[in-house]
Amino acid sequence: MRALTVRPDARNSLELREVPDPTPAPGELLVRTVAIGICGTDFQLIAGDHGLAPDGEQHLVIGHESLAEVIQVPQGSSFKIGDLVVGVVRRPDPLPCPSCAAGEWDMCQNGLYTERGIKGRHGYASDLFTLEERFAVAVPPQLRSTGVLLEPASVVAKAWEQIEHMAKRTPAYKPRSVLVTGAGPIGLLAAMMGVQRGYEVTVVDHAQGGLKPQLVRELGASYCGDITQLKVTPEIVIECTGAGEVIMKILQINARNGIVCLTGLSSGQHRAKLAADELGNTLVMENDVVLGSVNANLRHYQSALAALTAAPQGWLERMIARRVAVARYQEAFERHSQDVKVVIDWAA
Repeated sequence: MRALTVRPDARNSLELREVPDPTPAPGELLVRTVAIGICGTDFQLIAGDHGLAPDGEQHLVIGHESLAEVIQVPQGSSFKIGDLVVGVVRRPDPLPCPSCAAGEWDMCQNGLYTERGIKGRHGYASDLFTLEERFAVAVPPQLRSTGVLLEPASVVAKAWEQIEHMAKRTPAYKPRSVLVTGAGPIGLLAAMMGVQRGYEVTVVDHAQGGLKPQLVRELGASYCGDITQLKVTPEIVIECTGAGEVIMKILQINARNGIVCLTGLSSGQHRAKLAADELGNTLVMENDVVLGSVNANLRHYQSALAALTAAPQGWLERMIARRVAVARYQEAFERHSQDVKVVIDWAA
């Protein structure tokens, strides 16, 4: 079968190559890939900056944003042939640590977790793959064209869970104003979930026109093309760019008792000087909270599924700016100025 692979120790090693068909173990589903989403992590894998192949192997099958159709089920399965599923990315460490033992593998304490398509396990970018039932999330048929957004949406659902947990520090604190920095897929999904929760959402991004501002405004959120021109003092910030200068700016402009959730990963190309003493004083004197959030566990996938189901499907479909046939996979990794989410259409 065909699979998209990289050599994690080499730059620009991405190729579509033949690999053996998978054989399901007891309790595993056999599924046929429908779509694979592309994100910044995949670009890091291709650049050789990230990733780990399974033990004893040189190549890693990439693809952690998946949508697939079940073609074989084990006896007594709760799934049936034809069901749509998304595969959870992270697997708990083998010890396991207390968090992993409790199903909170997104908060693994010793770093021995593995991740499909990223760290120590092959991903989903292949004609077929196997999936343990406990790590398969059922997707309703109406999300067939947008269900590939479930994995990034799960990351955002976790971020919102963490934010709202911190907002309960005092019963008198009722934040209303939300700033999202970056109008990529994570930023747009964060804005969508903020609007669904009834917050007043502003998205800031450098795009001056095109699809991103349109999508933001269609949500009923506000759009700003320059963070220095903001007209609100945000009480909650979801930072999705990973840019150091943006992070430092929002820590200067957020409200007292503010909550800043960092979800973006830096490319390392842009650096910002950190005045640690000044920052520390600001956090202490204003009761600010800064937290990082990444990955998701099963309840976050279920929360994200509810959010995607409640969203206008046409809006979600427009987030997917390009769908590329697997035979032309190289085009999926080209940078286009109007791209939001790019998807490899494995069924094409």
